[in-house]
Amino acid sequence: MPLAGIALAPLLVSHLAPPHHRRSSVASAAAAAARRPRAVQCSATATAASGEGAGDDVELSRGTLLWRAAKLPIYSVALVPLTVGSACAYHHVGSFFGKRYFVLLVASVLVITWLNLSNDVYDSDTGADKNKKESVVNIVGSRTMTQYAANISLLFGFMGLFWAFAQAGDARFILSVTCAIICGYVYQCPPFRLSYRGLGEPLCFAAFGPLATTAFYFSNSSRNISRCFNYSGTALLPLSKTVIASSILVGLTTTLILFCSHFHQIDGDRAVGKMSPLVRIGTKTGSRLVTLGVVTLYVLLAAFGMSKSLPSACTVLCALTLPVGKWVVDYVLKNHEDNSKIFMAKYYCVRLHALFGMALASGLVLARNGTLV
Repeated sequence: MPLAGIALAPLLVSHLAPPHHRRSSVASAAAAAARRPRAVQCSATATAASGEGAGDDVELSRGTLLWRAAKLPIYSVALVPLTVGSACAYHHVGSFFGKRYFVLLVASVLVITWLNLSNDVYDSDTGADKNKKESVVNIVGSRTMTQYAANISLLFGFMGLFWAFAQAGDARFILSVTCAIICGYVYQCPPFRLSYRGLGEPLCFAAFGPLATTAFYFSNSSRNISRCFNYSGTALLPLSKTVIASSILVGLTTTLILFCSHFHQIDGDRAVGKMSPLVRIGTKTGSRLVTLGVVTLYVLLAAFGMSKSLPSACTVLCALTLPVGKWVVDYVLKNHEDNSKIFMAKYYCVRLHALFGMALASGLVLARNGTLV
């Protein structure tokens, strides 16, 4: 069942903790290093002084930089749309294709890898990542090698997507997922670079919400359906109000991650002409927009529940994530002007995204099985 996949989500975010309860892993490592000769001390504040990287006066190991460059928690944006889309299909027809799911998961991770690597490449071209130590281009020292790795990741990702398309036989799947990838391309790649015009958030919402989540729902169509329905041909899943509602919620939580990633990058973005929303409106108004976004998420959840677009199981389980949503709001309102802390906001949004997605998928599966309706 789809829950086999969403169970991976906590593994991506379990290391995150509220800042007043636990120091970052870099700070903890530095504290340990302080007990050894010739150590370099590094506090959590110093670590964050230049955004996600350490301060200019702190030397970090190559392994630490590679770990940051990998951005493992961000890969929840590959896991959640796939799992929620698959759970919607399971809720509708009771079918789940395990092999197809895991092939699509690998393909999605490869596409997100392309997105991250190519973003580093093109931000390197504009100078936006000039002082970003965890940029893959800066770590590897080669723009060309990073570009090749990005292109290879995209190629293998497409291979997995087309294999799933051959299994599903639903053209809506490959069309929707291709449109989602195109959104990623025009977001960052020349000659478009729409993120530099402040259009990253609408593209992110469309790509990971209505396009990707719905595409993965369509991926559960089947050519070989005669055993169940006594006829041959491809059984196409109908576009239901449940998958539309679910995709909107997934799109919102994903967009929150992108929006909060800009808080600590305003000066650098402005210097290279990248007019992100926060460059235009400032951190104070931006923090209020985060509040509005989280409130909207739960208002829509309630509205979809009352309109029967989502089963009550989804409403109940997703409502349990309210403390995480409040945590995000409180943290951003308190620290939006502090670059040494606010860079963590996007990781707290990742936690909200993963837990909300897990609750949403769980609710769909439980409703199908009659545990909750």
